[in-house]
Amino acid sequence: MTEDISPFAATASAMGYLYQLRIALLRCTDLLEGGASWTVALEAGDDIECVQDGKTGLWQLKHRAEGTRITDGTSDLWKSLRVWAVAATAGAIDLDTADLFLLTTAEAAPSSAAVHLSSAPDDRRDPAEAHRLLKEARKAARARQQKKIEANPDTTAKPSELYQAWDTLGEPEQLRLLERVQILHSAEDIHATGTRLQGRAAIAVGRQYATSFLERLEGWFFQRAIAQMGTSAGPVTGIEFDEAFSSRRDQFRPDSLPIDDDVIKLPDESRIHSDKTFVRQLGLAGIGSARVRIAVRDWLRASTQRDRWSNENLLRPGEIDIYERRLTEEWEVRFEAMRDDLGEQAAEEAMAVAAKALYRWVEQEARYSIRPGCEEPFVTTGSFHMLAEGLDVGWHPQYAARLMTLLEPAGSRS
Repeated sequence: MTEDISPFAATASAMGYLYQLRIALLRCTDLLEGGASWTVALEAGDDIECVQDGKTGLWQLKHRAEGTRITDGTSDLWKSLRVWAVAATAGAIDLDTADLFLLTTAEAAPSSAAVHLSSAPDDRRDPAEAHRLLKEARKAARARQQKKIEANPDTTAKPSELYQAWDTLGEPEQLRLLERVQILHSAEDIHATGTRLQGRAAIAVGRQYATSFLERLEGWFFQRAIAQMGTSAGPVTGIEFDEAFSSRRDQFRPDSLPIDDDVIKLPDESRIHSDKTFVRQLGLAGIGSARVRIAVRDWLRASTQRDRWSNENLLRPGEIDIYERRLTEEWEVRFEAMRDDLGEQAAEEAMAVAAKALYRWVEQEARYSIRPGCEEPFVTTGSFHMLAEGLDVGWHPQYAARLMTLLEPAGSRS
């Protein structure tokens, strides 16, 4: 690995990793079109390893700046050949069943080995000619090394590791390897790959929701890839990917809304929000600390998810207002029935018991979906707490009067 740690090198390295993830995700969508009997792994046998129907596809990826060319002496080409030659020598790959891909954004120089190893219609695939050109390039590299030795006779010059594995293979094995190689040059860069994924997303959920859907699919895939590269999980399977793709696609149906994994995993912040009005409402009703913590969790989830829906334009005009009106009206029927049952002269203990019963309805029974396919309970319970924050609903029979007094600025009570 290079010792260059400048910001420019770091940026290029990060771009390369992101490119690898996006290409892997694109490969998954490609493979899914043919069924679900496949696996995709990153940094396993190669940058990307795809296994389908008993055949293995090993992918080397090179994301290079615009204008970069791949010639017979380019290190990108020889590094890929070294990886494959080492694997072939060790028996890690079977050249009868493995397809070897070098996908690079660089342009192949005319009449180069890369052109003769390409399967593009305009190129002239000829592995034997590519082998001849590579032998010439290797000969030129030896000549350059010999000149260095002659110029510095006291220096011990070691053979370049770039060529050692290739040199170890006999010529028949070199040609056999090249027959399995396909160089996909002038490939789309990371931005164009993103555009292609956007197009796949638009087919799945429509152009209006394509960006939101793709963000969620990429988020899942990137986390899944990290787990796989960290050896805590196996390769992504076709069945697994199909399920992840389909479940996220279904969240964008007209009768549903997406529930995001990171929202469900929000940390406990009950202490931070202890001064919220809805928390004080729970205190008036005599709700215990454990249930208050759950209430804060649901409020945080619902407010975060609803903000995200709004920011991504996933909600219909007036949809939240209609939903909150429904919640308020459902609460109002029960709240007024509670007040009637208590009467005007109810004792404090009776009011506390009634408040707890009303809040228990919110916790355990109130399940009003904002859309039929979006049934996550925290959307309902958290939305009730959002309404309680504005004193639009409450649990204690006298919540409004008591909290208005409690929240009134000290200077205005004269």
